[in-house]
Amino acid sequence: MGDLTLNIFDTHAHYDDESFEEDRAEVVKRIQDNGVIGVLNCGSSMHGAEMSVKLAKEYDIFYAAVGIHPENANEFNDENFGRIKELAKYDKVKAIGEIGLDYYWEENPPKEVQKKAFRAQMQLADELGLPVVIHDREAHGDTLEIIKEFPNVKGTIHCFSGSVEFAKECLKLGYYIGFTGVVTFKNAKKILEVASEVPLDRMLVETDCPYMAPTPYRGKRNQSDYIRYIIEKLAEIKGVELKEINEQFVRNIKELLKL
Repeated sequence: MGDLTLNIFDTHAHYDDESFEEDRAEVVKRIQDNGVIGVLNCGSSMHGAEMSVKLAKEYDIFYAAVGIHPENANEFNDENFGRIKELAKYDKVKAIGEIGLDYYWEENPPKEVQKKAFRAQMQLADELGLPVVIHDREAHGDTLEIIKEFPNVKGTIHCFSGSVEFAKECLKLGYYIGFTGVVTFKNAKKILEVASEVPLDRMLVETDCPYMAPTPYRGKRNQSDYIRYIIEKLAEIKGVELKEINEQFVRNIKELLKL
């Protein structure tokens, strides 16, 4: 992994995931020992939102995003939305997310149900002056249409999977582009093209752990310090020193989350 210790900020993680049930405290200690100075834990369900806030209360390095993911858009009702609003008042809740659209899985809630939940949560972010963490899978057109309806809201397109053209549209609207372990995969041509086009001051690095572990851990449970492999790959693409590019990434997330 090289000798250089990096101060790493993981801008998207799911330590509320059940795969961390057995050893969560040990993993958190381990990532801190390996240079992780910040983690934005993103709720995807009501349970995930509650857990993200709990983690932010428990660990100094954790911040929370609260929201209902498109896969769980059926959970979106007045009562749950009220609870999201309540949770968002806590001072370490720094974003509304993970919200958005996912048209990839057929078993996901209907598109209209997803869009309704997405719009309501964008509206909430607008009212609270919070950024958003957006999940967009196979739904680029509708995602763009909805984010354009809320010009005052900024955020990140997490685990970006679109084209260079789509990235440019998102950048124009003031969004950051989130890069995961996919950039280290052998067949990842499209995201490498995006990485070469996105300006450094608009890039974020994220694990999406426990998912999306970078090579050489592909297929295993991911954790925040593995982000180093993503940073190394992006430094190579951009032709920038490792320490320098990482400092920029940390500045970017601190600016977005107003830390």
